[in-house]
Amino acid sequence: MLSLSYFKQYKNWGASGFYRVQPDEQGVELLFGSYVKTTQPGLNYWFPAPIGEIQTPKVTLTNQITVGFRGVPNTTNQRDVPQESLMLTGDENIVDVDFVVQWRIRDAGDFLFNIRAPEQTVKLAAESSMREVVGQNTLDFVTTGGREVVGQTAQTVLQEILDSYGAGISILEIRVQGANPPPEVIDAFNDVQRANQDQERLRNEATAYRNDIVPRAKGEASRMIENASAEKEKLIREAQGQAQRFDDFYQTYKNDKDVTARRLYLEAMQEVYSRSEKVIMDENGQGSGVVPYLPLNELRGNRSQGDN
Repeated sequence: MLSLSYFKQYKNWGASGFYRVQPDEQGVELLFGSYVKTTQPGLNYWFPAPIGEIQTPKVTLTNQITVGFRGVPNTTNQRDVPQESLMLTGDENIVDVDFVVQWRIRDAGDFLFNIRAPEQTVKLAAESSMREVVGQNTLDFVTTGGREVVGQTAQTVLQEILDSYGAGISILEIRVQGANPPPEVIDAFNDVQRANQDQERLRNEATAYRNDIVPRAKGEASRMIENASAEKEKLIREAQGQAQRFDDFYQTYKNDKDVTARRLYLEAMQEVYSRSEKVIMDENGQGSGVVPYLPLNELRGNRSQGDN
């Protein structure tokens, strides 16, 4: 017969199957060493050991992997690892890319049983993803304004690779710490960058000068055109007016030639005498009848000028 102590031991063994999963964990239930299912935070029950086994990896912990360097970035403690960071760009140049990968467990079951050495897998896949993205871009793009784009694209590629493995990992970020030419050519590269900056500066200055001078030239040209058009219109109207006066005068001459001829004669004489000295004589034309003409209007004008 089974003793009471045996039942107590069995009861205690069965009760040991209860386990708690913390909020930052996922529970992985194993049966004879084989994965069965994943449980969420809370109180759960599974076959006690040695039949069952429970693993509870932390799934909210952010893990970090450095590629191309070890230690603290941008400090004296940083040590370069060129065999990881030297990559070939799309324009066949070599660039030294250091970056950091941050990742987190998404599915604990897949993470524990679908891949071996998860950290090493993430590192190798991240390096491969970055080499693929760098190989599709130029050296200038990678080393200047394209770092953020390169990091985001590499993150997408890396996530696709890990999903194809069923790794149960989420890539949070790939942050490019540095992207520079190798030390052997960094001076020459900096010279090229400075030359490009000078070229851009001169181009901007030329553009600013063009934006200033061209509108002013166009405005001056428009003003000259308007003045010429106004002068043209003025001359045309004056010519039309003179032509109309000539036509009117000709019609008058046709209607009464004698009167018109006398009028022309008087107007001509008036114009001639207005510019000559004047003498008044009597009707007989005798010398004693000559009276000097006193130009009162002219004297009055000269006196007014003298007073001023």
